[in-house]
Amino acid sequence: MQQQLTNQKLRGLPVAALKELAETVGVERHGSHGHISARLMAQPAEVIDEFIKRKYLEKAAERQRQTITNQDLLAELRRVESLDWGAQGRFEEKIQREYTRRFARYDDLIRNVQSRLHTEITNYVVASWYNHWSTVLIEDHISQHRNVVPTIKSIKGIDLFFRGHPFDLKITYLPQNYDLGEALANPPGLARWLYENQGAQRFGAENRLYVVVVDTDKVEESWRLKRDFALLSRRIDQFLDESAVNGEDSLSFVFQGQLYVPTCKILIVTQEA
Repeated sequence: MQQQLTNQKLRGLPVAALKELAETVGVERHGSHGHISARLMAQPAEVIDEFIKRKYLEKAAERQRQTITNQDLLAELRRVESLDWGAQGRFEEKIQREYTRRFARYDDLIRNVQSRLHTEITNYVVASWYNHWSTVLIEDHISQHRNVVPTIKSIKGIDLFFRGHPFDLKITYLPQNYDLGEALANPPGLARWLYENQGAQRFGAENRLYVVVVDTDKVEESWRLKRDFALLSRRIDQFLDESAVNGEDSLSFVFQGQLYVPTCKILIVTQEA
């Protein structure tokens, strides 16, 4: 188990960082990613974890230098006054139905595109932008927690290691029409629903750490809580400080007739927390 965990952590390091780690601990640094990783397998977990955390902090600091500081990013997110996904995932169908096949005259087409479609596309892009960068802030905070070891490069199904277990991090809202009372009373039931209602093309049965953001007064305004960084940080830190990972986190679900049993942690953050 420990060897598998170490191997997964090393897979999350780019080759350049892996070579740097090898040199730091006095291991031969030449060769492929797999060869270097094999030589590092005997290193203490604390040494590898400390190195990964340091590289993550360097990467996060570089992003802030190159792009925007977290403080300025939060200020930009607060400029969004409303969130409208519009025809998310259905733009091609919408354009064909409401523009391409509806208007036979060029001037009518251009006038309607400029007056209507431009606004819808802008709203969609703003919503997508807000969702991405608010997630970046939350992921960055979680990744720097003392009980978390992040990945530096992308690994399918693994964003971080929490208390020695790999997890895919999912930051989301309460699904439309899902009963709020049921979600608050039975978070694992919500997690099971989220697993079982994935799209087939994006299906995954990996371990997951869900952070679900919910405004219990106005569920449709839950997106505003995603930029309440003080609240989110406090609740996330409390959760990561106090939570263990054990057999109680095993969650069974069925997808297309097959049973899966991943390890799952779920935190629901409300404005009342």
